[in-house]
Amino acid sequence: MKLHKSPELTGLPPIVGGSPAVLILGNAPSVLSLAKQQYYGNPQNAFWRITGLLFGFDAGAPYADRCTALVSQGVAVWDVLASCRRVGSLDSAVERDSMVANDFAAFYAQHPSIARVYFNGRAAEANYGRLVALDVPVRYARLPSTSPAHTVRFESKLAAWRVVAT
Repeated sequence: MKLHKSPELTGLPPIVGGSPAVLILGNAPSVLSLAKQQYYGNPQNAFWRITGLLFGFDAGAPYADRCTALVSQGVAVWDVLASCRRVGSLDSAVERDSMVANDFAAFYAQHPSIARVYFNGRAAEANYGRLVALDVPVRYARLPSTSPAHTVRFESKLAAWRVVAT
């Protein structure tokens, strides 16, 4: 009998400028994000709407403009996982033994200005804690996931995310 493996997914390169102070980490990009080659590519995901409100840019602007707006505010965006196997887009569908973390040692060495890391949801925080064993002088905090699968009111998500812009 032939076993069917879930497809292997490779993440996106980080959105990052010269001296970021903040790093926002998701777990792994959704199927739609990978197809578009854009972070938070699902229009139902609240990430761009929230960050647009926090940093004063149009959440409906072209992707490159949104990325530039974040970089200009000292914000970097990446995912914990460099690759994994998963069917669909849910974090709960990621096969645990397939997870490979991004190279955070190299990333922090290249960007020593990062002082705060915010996890976009529980899975990002848990997998970072499990897969990334680094002693770096940053503050960590988990925020409510911006995913539409995380059914919390938008206003509640926005209120929690305000800490990113302080």
